[in-house]
Amino acid sequence: MAKKPSTGKGGARKAAPKDLESRLIDAMLALVAREGWQGVTLPAIAEGAGAKLSELYPAWRSRMAVLVAFMRRIDREVVETDFAFAPEDTVRDRLFEVLMRRFDALQPHREAVRRIRAGAARNPAASAAMMRQLGCSMAWMLEAAGLSSDGVAGKVKIAGLTGLWLRCVSVWVEDDSKDMSRTMAELDRSLKRADRWAEILFCRRRIAEGTSAEAA
Repeated sequence: MAKKPSTGKGGARKAAPKDLESRLIDAMLALVAREGWQGVTLPAIAEGAGAKLSELYPAWRSRMAVLVAFMRRIDREVVETDFAFAPEDTVRDRLFEVLMRRFDALQPHREAVRRIRAGAARNPAASAAMMRQLGCSMAWMLEAAGLSSDGVAGKVKIAGLTGLWLRCVSVWVEDDSKDMSRTMAELDRSLKRADRWAEILFCRRRIAEGTSAEAA
């Protein structure tokens, strides 16, 4: 007769222990929310995660490595979502759904994100590292919305979406509404502006291509 799985009190099955990466990310977020980005150190993160500093060597060389892992965790939560877009959904519709899903994933960590942004603004190295990872994140958001992030055109889209995201984040960190209505409104406005610029640029490109063809 097979043994029953061991259970904790009340017969509930024990949750699997979190891996080191998850523990480090959670510890960093808790520390930042409580003390701000400037006061967070790698030893403090290790202690909060219940790990020895030696366990972090060599993969976790700085608090920035933990922050980047957090950003990637958010990326993963978004790309694992089954959006089930309808055929009639526009590019703007798809990007709205994807970026609002990203805000949903970030919402439990809003205070930590607010304090990370404030601290990084005073730290050029941290700001540069965050921007590099944010570009990678926005490439994944484009792909999740069914848009290619490859090539020169992809780089333009990534840059545009990064700027749009940063504008919306500045609203989201101050948005205390239960349904993130201010954030949704800003995202909708920003995507409409981006749509208009895309139309203008696309028309100019077609005109330029037509002129080149006539000259040939």
